[in-house]
Amino acid sequence: MAATRPALDPIAEARRQWIDHGWIDAADGMAVVTSIMRVQQLMLAGIDEVLKPFDVTFARYEILTLLSFSSTGAMPIGKVGARLQVHPTSVTPAVERLERQGLVRRSAHPTDGRTTLVEITEAGRELSRRATCELNGQVFERLGLSDADTGALLDLLGRYRSVAESSQRDAAQIAGRPDTLDP
Repeated sequence: MAATRPALDPIAEARRQWIDHGWIDAADGMAVVTSIMRVQQLMLAGIDEVLKPFDVTFARYEILTLLSFSSTGAMPIGKVGARLQVHPTSVTPAVERLERQGLVRRSAHPTDGRTTLVEITEAGRELSRRATCELNGQVFERLGLSDADTGALLDLLGRYRSVAESSQRDAAQIAGRPDTLDP
C-alpha cells in the first residue's frame, strides 16, 4: 500500500521560499499576515453561508446588531462607522440597503441638522436576533479551539491591534491628517 503524501501547506511553503530568497527577517511576519488573511476568508465564507437565508451580509448584520444593542436603537451614521471601525462613506451603502429591506430607517437628528440618524426597525431587531442565534450556534461557538487557545489568540490579536492602531494614529498625526481611528 502506497503511503499518502501529506497535503502541502501553501503558507509554510511560502515561508520556506521567503527564507530561501534571503528574506529571513520577514518570513515569519509574512506567514502570520498570510495566515490571518486566509483565516479571515474562511471565517467570512462560513458567516456568509449562515447569513444567506437572512439576505444580509456580515457588514449589514453588524450594523443591525450594533443598533439593537444601543439604548435607543438609533445612532448617528458617523458613530456607526466609528464603532464598526470603518469610514462613514462605507456605512452609507449598507444602511441604504438595510433601509430598502425595511430593517432600518434614516432620519434627521433632532438637534444637529448636519447629522443623519439610523434607527433599527422591529423587523431589523427580529432579523438581528434570529441571525445572532444562528451565528452563535453555527460559527461563534464552534471555532474548534480550546478555551485556553481562544484566550491566548484574543490576547495576541488585541496586542497587535493596539500596536497597529497606535502606529496608524502616529502616521496620521505626522502627515497632518486628523485621527481616522475613533476609539
